Amino acid sequence: MPAAESAGALPIRGESDIVLARQLVRRLTQELRFSLVDQTKMITAASELSRNTLIYGGGGEMTWQFVQAGVRTGLQLAFIDQGPGIPDLELAMKDGWTSGNGLGMGLSGSKRLVNDFEIDSAPGRGTRVTITRWK
Repeated sequence: MPAAESAGALPIRGESDIVLARQLVRRLTQELRFSLVDQTKMITAASELSRNTLIYGGGGEMTWQFVQAGVRTGLQLAFIDQGPGIPDLELAMKDGWTSGNGLGMGLSGSKRLVNDFEIDSAPGRGTRVTITRWK
């Protein structure tokens, strides 16, 4: 496990924060010595989910932490907002469904890019998406 900080948070309030989130995830995956393919998958998922946090959740934050399970080391990210929530999670997880102008690949696409994916959302309660990629 890297000697640097093992957890932190980054506010997501504007487009520039999405760029900062991508840069941070790149640095963290490099510290964990993820392969280039695994780095790219995690950065792409973080980009999609931070954009969702901004556009659909009205902003929020990305938290991160290094995690360990036995001999496995990983990176866990959580995207948290206090937005309107997702009324129908099952529908929102379908490829091609979008509540906006996107391609409808944000949630379902992000799920395919990581090893572990959890979503907690309800109308009026905001949304929390937690993803983990293991080395």
